[in-house]
Amino acid sequence: MPELSYPQPSGVSGKGRNLGLVIFLAVIVVGVGYCGMQLVGDLQPVRESSMLPYLLLGVALLIALGFEFVNGFHDTANAVATVIYTHSLAPNLAVVWSGAWNFLGVLTSSGAVAFGILQLLPVELILQVGSSAGFAMVFALLIAAIIWNLGTWYFGLPSSSSHTLIGSIIGVGLMNQLIHGVNGTSGVDWNQALGVGKSLLFSPLIGFLAAGLLLMILKAVVRIPALYAEPKGKEPPPFWIRSLLILTCTGVSFAHGSNDGQKGMGLIMLILIGTVPTAYALNKAVTPAETQTFVAVAQQTSATLARYTNGAPQSANPRADVEAYVRTRQLTPATLPALKQLTDIIAQQVGASGSMAAVPQGIVDNVRNNMYVASEAIRLMGKAKQPAFTPEDAKAIQNFKAQTDHATKFIPTWVKVAVAIALGMGTMVGWKRIVVTVGEKIGKQHLTYGQGASAELVAMLTIGAADVYGLPVSTTHVLSSGVAGTMAANGSGLQWATVRSLVLAWVLTLPASIALAAGLYWVFRAVF
Repeated sequence: MPELSYPQPSGVSGKGRNLGLVIFLAVIVVGVGYCGMQLVGDLQPVRESSMLPYLLLGVALLIALGFEFVNGFHDTANAVATVIYTHSLAPNLAVVWSGAWNFLGVLTSSGAVAFGILQLLPVELILQVGSSAGFAMVFALLIAAIIWNLGTWYFGLPSSSSHTLIGSIIGVGLMNQLIHGVNGTSGVDWNQALGVGKSLLFSPLIGFLAAGLLLMILKAVVRIPALYAEPKGKEPPPFWIRSLLILTCTGVSFAHGSNDGQKGMGLIMLILIGTVPTAYALNKAVTPAETQTFVAVAQQTSATLARYTNGAPQSANPRADVEAYVRTRQLTPATLPALKQLTDIIAQQVGASGSMAAVPQGIVDNVRNNMYVASEAIRLMGKAKQPAFTPEDAKAIQNFKAQTDHATKFIPTWVKVAVAIALGMGTMVGWKRIVVTVGEKIGKQHLTYGQGASAELVAMLTIGAADVYGLPVSTTHVLSSGVAGTMAANGSGLQWATVRSLVLAWVLTLPASIALAAGLYWVFRAVF
């Protein structure tokens, strides 16, 4: 196996490379300035009695962005490995190009993956995210994920940042359940964890099989020997092949930013809500007109639920009754009347203020938690299909859930920019170790143009599809298994020592991150 070399493809001058780097760095500087101005503007109306919340906010934001930075140089190496090993792009240009498309991927992401992952967290910790337990949760899962990512990067193992973060979340949930006893809100939502686990389990298998199959189809349909040959020396491939490889690298980079970048966004929103809830508990971008629509929808939902309450008496503590349903997943005669009352309370609280931005600071956290609990109860009812609402009534109730989610599950633009910067900068450093593993140590022969394009095309489509459905997948596992699949389909042979190491990292990531996060959560509970 030839050693990795870093050629300068024809048509790419040093000046061109440097100009691209300068432009990218200028975008980063502008982005940092924008994020700083937006954060200061958001915090200006907030009046805290001490500096502690601001100190915790600063430390937590640095750690969260540090996670995304590590994620950038750990995962994005996979996107550039094929274009570097086929001499389609010089390494420096490849990582800048990939960083720029990661940046754009983050900025255009929907947020569905971010909140899908956050649903794994214990409900009680989300409701009390500003408490000592909430801070311990955020710091534990972020630091555990960073430690494991750095460790696997040091040994050149393409492990999954998604896998690591989800393991950390499970570790926090398990330790919280050990501390507080078994109940439905103190631990992990295992139904949600099962759905996420399936996406992480099957995505590498899809990558292996689909990339191998695509290469075989390509060989049968496109009979051009140059596409299936190893690169000759340091020469770049023919123009059309090089264009294809750059296109797939671009797609993987964009999809990686769109999917993986959302994990950092969700965690940053938890941090913001926990440290300065008066500024970030509710979406202040909701206009007064939209607020009036929200109130009208809430009133309509209350009237809809009233048809299913059977004249039950009012609850003394409606939110507690709705939380009991979330905890047990069991409908009782008190559940629907309590949900109706909670809906009325939300409508009154928001309607009296005129807009989300005008909700008084003293009750904003309470309003958010009321909305979160109501939304979670409606989600679980829809999943269980109980009670049996008529299609029209179910649609009205789901509309209310969508409205509450818009008010509570939002991501400010500056948060997207901050994560994009961290991910993009991470792309530009530390990528060589993982690139060497993907390019040299998976197969026994040099990566061909067709193999690189097949693996990257499958990775791009798999990650893009997962993003649409709000599922987290591992760029690392999809692409590295795709490369392995093309090697197997091509008869190139696999280096089983590397494959065993990759499988070992895949198997150990979950238990190791669970144990790390659980231990750190226990320690940080005492610290905070």
